[in-house]
Amino acid sequence: MEKEELKILAQNLANPQGEKGIEIGEMMNATNIGMTLESIRTLLIEDDEEILEIGHGNAGHVKNILNLAQGLKYIGIDISETMHNEARKLNKEFGDKADFVLYEGNKLPFDDETFDKIFTVNTVYFWENPVEFLNEIYRVLKDSGTFVLTFGQRDFMEKLPFTAYDFTLYNNDEMEEIVSKSHFKRMKTSEKEEQIKSKTGNETIQRIYTILTIKK
Repeated sequence: MEKEELKILAQNLANPQGEKGIEIGEMMNATNIGMTLESIRTLLIEDDEEILEIGHGNAGHVKNILNLAQGLKYIGIDISETMHNEARKLNKEFGDKADFVLYEGNKLPFDDETFDKIFTVNTVYFWENPVEFLNEIYRVLKDSGTFVLTFGQRDFMEKLPFTAYDFTLYNNDEMEEIVSKSHFKRMKTSEKEEQIKSKTGNETIQRIYTILTIKK
């Protein structure tokens, strides 16, 4: 891919827009589904819980969450109006069990201690102030709640040509240090590997990623 094409891809991975954004949202759902489902498993979702996903993309995976237990309420939040509209369209069958909120990317528009479980996959590269944003997540998470943060490790991500444009990359130590500067007190780190199709072509690549399970 040419430099300008890579820049457009990077911009749409951060904030999908328009027809191109819809296409990239579908591609992200396909390439990230393994990470997303592993993150959902790690949450250990139980009946009657309220779940927040930060950066839901087209939210083609919401059915996987709602099938896990009884009485669940899912809320997805995103900065992309395109993804907000796509997610609502793709999940209208779930009615008020699934709700979607558009926001500006820094302040979470929810009351303190609203959610039992919170997760986010492949969004941390775009956080403007990671410690401040972690403290926002801490604020809206119940005291007994769990937050799962999933990201591709720096060594892997650096090999992808589009991450040169407006991605901030982290290895495990760097991410753990950032979390330790927030209000969160406990975390567990696990590493995963999977084969995925490249976002820039048809070749298969080995992705190494990290799931941080974080608690108050």
